[in-house]
Amino acid sequence: MFRRRIQMPTDDSPVPVADPKPHATPGKGRPTPKRSESQGRRRMPMTAPSNRKEAYRLQRDRDKTARLREREGRLRGEERYLQPRDRGPVRKFARDWVDSRRVPWAYALPAILALLILTVIPFPTEIRAFFFYIYNYSVPVMVLLLPLSYFMALRVKKAAAEKFPGENLKGIGFYAAMRALQMRPLRYPKPTVRPGGAPVPPKV
Repeated sequence: MFRRRIQMPTDDSPVPVADPKPHATPGKGRPTPKRSESQGRRRMPMTAPSNRKEAYRLQRDRDKTARLREREGRLRGEERYLQPRDRGPVRKFARDWVDSRRVPWAYALPAILALLILTVIPFPTEIRAFFFYIYNYSVPVMVLLLPLSYFMALRVKKAAAEKFPGENLKGIGFYAAMRALQMRPLRYPKPTVRPGGAPVPPKV
C-alpha cells in the first residue's frame, strides 16, 4: 500500500550567479555619434539656388573666378594656362633668353608713335616743327633697327638647338623677335628673369 519514496541525491554545491555588472570594454572617452550626424559632417554644405536668377548669378561668379585664376596663371607663366603658341620648354627658353637682355629697339616703336601723336597736337609752330624733325629722322632709325631683330632670332634659334637637340624649333626665331619688339612691361607671359639673368622675385 505504501510506496517507498525514492530520494534523489541533491547537489549542495554553490550555483554560480551571473554577474549583474559585466566587465565593460574601455570606451573612447566620447559618445559614439549617430549615423545621421556622421553623414551630415561628411557632406559639404551646399545651398541650392532658389530661382533661375540666383542660379545665373552663381554661375557668373564661378566663371569670373575661373577666368581670374586662368589669367593669373597665364601671367605667371604656368604651363597649363598658357596658349598653345607659348607652351613648351623651347618657348620658355626663348622668352627667358630675350628677357635676360636689354633690347633698346623695344622702345623704338612706342617712341615713334608718341612723336606722331605730338605732331598733331596744336602746339606752337616752333615746337611742332621740332617734333616733325625728330619724327622724320626716327623712322629711318627704326628701319635700321629691324635687322637687329633678325640677327637676334638667329642667335635664339642656335642657342635653342644646342640646348634642346632634336626638338622642333619651327617658328622659335620669329617668336623671340616679336617678343623683343615689345616693351618689357607689355610682354606676355610676364618676364620671369631680369636683364642679366637673375630671376624675378615673387610678389609678396
